[in-house]
Amino acid sequence: MSEISHLSATAVPFIKANVDTDQLLPKQFLTGITKTGYGKHLFHDWRYLDLKGEQKNPDFVLNLPQFKDAKILIAGANFGCGSSREHAPWAIADFGIKVILAESYADIFYNNCINNLILPIVLSAGTIKYAADFVTRHPRAEIDVDLELQIVLVGERTEVFSIEKHHKTNLLSGLDSIAQSLMLEQEIASHEATLPNWLK
Repeated sequence: MSEISHLSATAVPFIKANVDTDQLLPKQFLTGITKTGYGKHLFHDWRYLDLKGEQKNPDFVLNLPQFKDAKILIAGANFGCGSSREHAPWAIADFGIKVILAESYADIFYNNCINNLILPIVLSAGTIKYAADFVTRHPRAEIDVDLELQIVLVGERTEVFSIEKHHKTNLLSGLDSIAQSLMLEQEIASHEATLPNWLK
């Protein structure tokens, strides 16, 4: 998986509050056994005018040509609420989003993003509004995100963000939970060797 350190990219504004995981990826698309292929159905009920996902809604922000290929999503408060399904971050990553900016997140969704190497950044409500307004006026302008320095630069505004040290380390190293466990494979094997046979 690819690590995250620094990203300068365009952004798409969608600051609707309380967007839940079923709105991010409706339940009928939770059929795959891999993490790929879900991006087509991200925000499906808003992005498409038909159930099959063949007719795009021309008014939905992710379908607007000026926001094509944006890698940063500016989201609303309590983003990712609802169920604990990890498929929602899978769809976000598969769509090409690498960073989310929001005022707040549902806890499980936040952790699922980290585990899928999406950087969910918490910013003040004022900065979120400023960022959304800025990219709406200047859709091809880039937002600068520096994880090492924990800084977001948008237009003329800079904000420092907080992130747990272990989350930061994992994102900078490109490690999901499985990769973290594999790094301790020798220590795990050594511990298992000390266990009595009835515990093995």
